[in-house]
Amino acid sequence: MDQLLIRPIQPGDNIAIASVIRGTLTEFGAANPGTAYYDKATDDMYSSFQLPGSCYNVGLFNGQIAGGGGIYPSPGLPPDVCELVKMYLGAAARGKGLGGKLITASLDFAGQYGYGQVYIETMPELKKAMSIYEKYGFRYLDGPMGNTGHFGCSIWMLKQL
Repeated sequence: MDQLLIRPIQPGDNIAIASVIRGTLTEFGAANPGTAYYDKATDDMYSSFQLPGSCYNVGLFNGQIAGGGGIYPSPGLPPDVCELVKMYLGAAARGKGLGGKLITASLDFAGQYGYGQVYIETMPELKKAMSIYEKYGFRYLDGPMGNTGHFGCSIWMLKQL
């Protein structure tokens, strides 16, 4: 039976989660400028998520880091809005429930922290992810919010908590 575990990111997780993020973007043909592929934060996820109002969890599949996702108070967003960020799953862990556990943990943190809305930026190449976000209550927006720097993302979604 597959083992799924969610836990907060640790300093030693940086290389593994960066590999999952970049590998997933490459797999879907989305390793483009203006995406997480080129973010400096991707190489030091642990430090990036020490900011108050942020959290990042890694998902382990049979003891190996296979994905991650978190909440971040992205620049330019209203104070009651956070962003669901760096939500990626490696191929071996898809369809096992790990992504749902990561999204749920992130949304739970956002609610407990006092955020009222959760924003997402994504891209057409990640079509399956969009259908999952829809199931969690995210709705499409006509344009971006805030100043995330992810000009490579052309799909924006928002969820009321």
